[in-house]
Amino acid sequence: MDDLWTALGLVLVIEGAFYALFPQGMIDMMRRLPDIPARSIRVAGIVAVAIGWLVVRLVRD
Repeated sequence: MDDLWTALGLVLVIEGAFYALFPQGMIDMMRRLPDIPARSIRVAGIVAVAIGWLVVRLVRD
């Protein structure tokens, strides 16, 4: 369970860093988000999950 909390904490650190370092870029990205087809967002999410799973597998093995 500690690993889960560590992983969630790291996600927040990384996401927070993007907001802190590139606030205007994040605002611009959010404004463009409705123009992106849902299918593209879904594919990007699936790719992110796959890459994340692969990273965890490589680190854990």
